[in-house]
Amino acid sequence: MATLQGQPVLILKEGTQRTVGRDAQRLNIMAARVIAEAVRSTLGPRGMDKMLVDSLGDIVITNDGVTILKEIDVEHPAAKMIIEVAKTQDNEVGDGTTTAVVLAGELLKRAEELLDQDIHPAIISNGYRLACEKAVEILNEIAIPISKEDDEILKRIAMTAMTGKGAEVALDKLADIVVRAVKAVTEEVDGKLKFDPDFVKLEKKQGGSVEDTELVDGIVLDKEVVHPGMPRRVENAKILLVNSALEVKETETDAKIRITDPEMLQKFIEQEEKMLRELVDRIVNAGANVVFCQKGIDDLAQYYLAKAGILAVRRVKKSDLEKLAKATGAKVLTDLRDISSEDLGEADLVEERKVGDEKMVFVTGCKNPKAVTILVRGGTEHVVEEVARGIEDAVRVVGVALEDGKVVAGGGAPEIELSLRLKQWAPTLGGREQLSAEAFANALEIIPKTLAENAGIDPIDVLVELKAAHEKGEVYAGVDVETGKVINMKDAGVLEPLRVKTHAIESATEVAVMILRIDDVIAAKGMEKTKKTGFEGMGEPEF
Repeated sequence: MATLQGQPVLILKEGTQRTVGRDAQRLNIMAARVIAEAVRSTLGPRGMDKMLVDSLGDIVITNDGVTILKEIDVEHPAAKMIIEVAKTQDNEVGDGTTTAVVLAGELLKRAEELLDQDIHPAIISNGYRLACEKAVEILNEIAIPISKEDDEILKRIAMTAMTGKGAEVALDKLADIVVRAVKAVTEEVDGKLKFDPDFVKLEKKQGGSVEDTELVDGIVLDKEVVHPGMPRRVENAKILLVNSALEVKETETDAKIRITDPEMLQKFIEQEEKMLRELVDRIVNAGANVVFCQKGIDDLAQYYLAKAGILAVRRVKKSDLEKLAKATGAKVLTDLRDISSEDLGEADLVEERKVGDEKMVFVTGCKNPKAVTILVRGGTEHVVEEVARGIEDAVRVVGVALEDGKVVAGGGAPEIELSLRLKQWAPTLGGREQLSAEAFANALEIIPKTLAENAGIDPIDVLVELKAAHEKGEVYAGVDVETGKVINMKDAGVLEPLRVKTHAIESATEVAVMILRIDDVIAAKGMEKTKKTGFEGMGEPEF
């Protein structure tokens, strides 16, 4: 409320809540830190799991940062901004979501200490940005180059991503599957390796054990053969992909067909049958013996296809049709009038198999498939889901490592190295930015500290040992959570892609700076609960 010539002037609606200045900053920082604390205990191979129960009683058990944050129902806008960081990290690189969130929370905690010393948020923000740029520069210096042929290193990267995500029981086998899958679909474009995670399909089926997880050099569809009279197994398959329905087309405009006597009706039915038979004849003449259709297949068309010995599957998802095209070399057709043998794809075997208690269609033995399937198995639904999340992260990070050709050590090694180097570099800034750069350096220590805490090791002892090792020039020294000792992470094979680390630091810095620069939060409390329904002034609507 303001006053003008003694008259009160209402600016904000009654019931609106407003926090300004230091209070706004304190509340925002607190909300962001609460979110960071919520996922902090899940970090690292010894991290604990969270059980998330929704309003319907459905349960998710996971220690994957982004899965937890997506499921949490959050009200505070600053907390929502932190969750966005995790989502972005997951979309861009697939792993490091917990690291990014924990780091953002710690950066804000350190910033709060500087705010208490009356250092302006703009100066803290500027210092953080400069420190972030320097950190990325240092990370590129200490990164370890790798090539596509380094299978052992790629397996180690996959293992690091999956450790702590329910996949430990078959870690070596799963890592091998992930590397083979990623290498199969990675293509070279203009001298650079390109990997598209969409072409590694994850199909989940409970039953069996995690050890039964397998890589299929083709596509697995959670569908069954459409007609009982069709073959259940076709060798040397010639595959047709159709994204329109195999049935008599309806007219584009509204039209009526008037039938006045039974003979006309009979002719009408016969004509429909003839059209469907011609449609199937075209498919047979092109040489196809397997048909995958995105839409429906008419009952009569099913009968004719079965009679011709063709295996058909209907209502295949568009994304699966694209993967089939990539795996078999087939073209996706809309119109079957100009079908030819060149449009067909090839596979050694198309077969309907029983997996668990459900039937699935396997398309295997594709020559040089550019899309593959990992069939994930496990004792219960929750196990399968968590193992699949681990495999998904591993697939993404191995792909990212191949594209960039650079990795860094894990176990908190890069964070301690960055922390020490940034502390040496900070005095060159001069002015108050130096203090925020030093705060940034101190915040990075939260990662090794949390790894130690989650493993039940004294974090102070670990930090002292780590700093001593890095002072001696041991760049790859990190904490071994199994023994609590400081070891060389490169030799131990604990590796992660450079992009995971750089992206986590950059996005954590960006969100911390954004939250710091907010000094006024206006929340309208008294917003009418009901939107305009057209029932205003009519009392309660009756339905």
